[in-house]
Amino acid sequence: MDETNLPRAVIFDCDGVIVDSEPQTLALIREDIAGRGFLLTDAQLHSLIGGTMADVARRARALGAELPEDWVEIFYRRLYAHLAEGTALIPGIPALLDRLARAGIAMGIGSNGSEEKMNVTLGQHPEVRARFDVILSGQTLARPKPAPDLYLEVARRLGHPPEACVVIEDSATGARAGIAAGMRVYGYAPEGNPALAETGASLFASMSELPGLIGVNALSA
Repeated sequence: MDETNLPRAVIFDCDGVIVDSEPQTLALIREDIAGRGFLLTDAQLHSLIGGTMADVARRARALGAELPEDWVEIFYRRLYAHLAEGTALIPGIPALLDRLARAGIAMGIGSNGSEEKMNVTLGQHPEVRARFDVILSGQTLARPKPAPDLYLEVARRLGHPPEACVVIEDSATGARAGIAAGMRVYGYAPEGNPALAETGASLFASMSELPGLIGVNALSA
């Protein structure tokens, strides 16, 4: 691939792409809602995620769960304490970030998670956090995904136009945001993800695949 086709910036989602927080979050959602008398099926559980925690509450209530008005605040307190006990990185992330840095590619994070949540999870990995020039929450911006605003704002702060940026996502909601922003979207799906594939994102199963997919490997070919 010609060097001119390389992205100038790669913008990552955070949960499930940089930090492996999704399994813990899903398990805690299931436990919490079950404790309130509503048992979620696997399909229902996965239908809840991809947006903000307020979206989770709204979708859970639509399914029939009875949640208190302050459920989001209550759940966040439990979740942050749980994640603070230990949140691993997605396999291959340090090596990928090293590779992108050597190629001179700017890196940012655009997450629907709150700033506090990212402080809890990314804060456990300061050497990884330091790699990113911009870290922004859609909640801070007040325009979370699937609106394109978050990714457009991260690109603006990185100093690159949308067409020069690549987005790395693991949810259909996030992929739709990247596509609406006019960016190439790659979907991290180590176990497959039909909903993510349906958005038009290019799926991959390992972070080691990404440099080749976006043309970085061609620099040393």
